[in-house]
Amino acid sequence: MRTTSERKKTTGRPVPQKIRIELHNEQARQVSVAGTFNEWRPDATPLLALGEGRWVKELMLPPGRYEYLFVVDGEWRPDPAATGQVFNAFGTRNSVLEVSASSSAKREFNSYNKFTE
Repeated sequence: MRTTSERKKTTGRPVPQKIRIELHNEQARQVSVAGTFNEWRPDATPLLALGEGRWVKELMLPPGRYEYLFVVDGEWRPDPAATGQVFNAFGTRNSVLEVSASSSAKREFNSYNKFTE
């Protein structure tokens, strides 16, 4: 069996990482996430309602930097838990997610955000 680093060396492609994204919004009826990882399609990546206002989604993303927004009942909103944000062409802010190839960097990022392995 090959390890993650061995697979990367063999294929030459970065290995996607499992990222768990969460939002807490008790009033929401429908939540999705749109960003550079899904061509900003608001219907492409719905979150699952876990009850008590918790919404979650697991994504498989290769290492890189991604911009995204939540779409809550049709309204685009930045992630309140994101530590990074950048201005977009609409004069508002996009949330930023950095996915690292190293698990230690990922754990460090997770301690400050709601993204987990």
